[in-house]
Amino acid sequence: MHLIWEGFIEAIQLVGRGDPQILSAAWRSVWISFVAVALSTLIGLPLGVALARGQFRGNQLFVLIFRVGMALPTVFVGVICYVLFSRRGPLGPWDLLYSPWGIVAGELLLAVPIIVGISHGAVKSLDPRVGETAWTLGAGPLKRGLTYVSEARVSVMLAVLTAFGRCVTELGIAMMVGGNIKDRTRTLATATALETGKGEFGRGLAMGTILLFIALGATCLIAWLSRENKR
Repeated sequence: MHLIWEGFIEAIQLVGRGDPQILSAAWRSVWISFVAVALSTLIGLPLGVALARGQFRGNQLFVLIFRVGMALPTVFVGVICYVLFSRRGPLGPWDLLYSPWGIVAGELLLAVPIIVGISHGAVKSLDPRVGETAWTLGAGPLKRGLTYVSEARVSVMLAVLTAFGRCVTELGIAMMVGGNIKDRTRTLATATALETGKGEFGRGLAMGTILLFIALGATCLIAWLSRENKR
């Protein structure tokens, strides 16, 4: 307990004086996850709506694949991305390995199934009369899709926040694809693991605490939106 207390005091001091390494890792974690989730929303939301309202061959198979993807281990995604981005991989010439954009690509693969899975369930559970009314009023496929998203907007926000919470706290992709390079690809998760392994318990605890508060903020928003949805 004494070690934990000393580490906690040191963590408060480091955060209080704005330690550059901690702030750099925190900012990098947030912007990488934000970009990855934004791109995932642009890709996953239309897919979720299409799978919920479209009738085509293989529909259920695609839904199953995305639901399985929601539980993918981050280290597995990291291995796949490493193979794709390495020099001998198909995307090797893009120089994504050991770069922030490589981590964005990896988190994109992590977040898309979450957004597709949750948005699919939300749109699927809507009253069928929503689409019928929009079609009767002459709305095209795009406007009908926007109507579905509008009606399920709370669940869509839950999907986005859930994906952000998973991306900002993940370790496997950031470590394997980013390489944990100082001032380039080091995130809060990888920095916490590194500093703790070096015996810098206070610094590791400071970074882990910031990561905890970011995840806690996303979780509180999810809980609040869930309560509003029930009302």
